[in-house]
Amino acid sequence: MITASEPTWIAPFTGLSPRQFGKLITALRRPRVDPARKGRPWSLPLEDRVLLVAAYWRTNLTLRQLAPLFGVSKSAADQIIDHLGPARAL
Repeated sequence: MITASEPTWIAPFTGLSPRQFGKLITALRRPRVDPARKGRPWSLPLEDRVLLVAAYWRTNLTLRQLAPLFGVSKSAADQIIDHLGPARAL
């Protein structure tokens, strides 16, 4: 399973060093970028969600191929990309 807690996965999927990735996560933790949601919490931590979005954008993998690599369903991966994609583009 791919996770951001393993630094070797960060560079190939984001194009960033682990230090730069950490700065990106810090910027995305601001309340206006990643506000607290009502309802069920995300199944992945923010770091893994950002890595999933980056992997989706940088690879030619479909959601059906990418979701099992992160241990989530296709629909959960789609929701993560829809939610974090615009915030990461900033």
